[in-house]
Amino acid sequence: MRTIPIPVDVTKLNITCVKPPKPRLANKETGEVKRDRDGNVMYELTLLIEDEFNRMELVKVSTSPEPSVIAGEEVVPIGLVGYVWEQNGRWGISYRAQSFAPAAAARTGAER
Repeated sequence: MRTIPIPVDVTKLNITCVKPPKPRLANKETGEVKRDRDGNVMYELTLLIEDEFNRMELVKVSTSPEPSVIAGEEVVPIGLVGYVWEQNGRWGISYRAQSFAPAAAARTGAER
């Protein structure tokens, strides 16, 4: 299956970090850490995403390098994309962001 990045519009979403970044594991049994194409450690954040209709979902998002985000902080993922995956008859969507900005700073920048 070819993976095509699907851009995610986050402009109407409220996003809160519920678990701080931690290194993403490539192999849980060995503890091997996942790395990107450039050899940088991939980090995973757990986010609570709420839409304009008050529907909420927990989503894990990967990024590199480690973002300076803390649990409870409202954030805006920069360059958020989803990738559809399929493995052994199962499928899902994985998410990756280029970086994260505090929501307050992103709102201020948008108002200019």
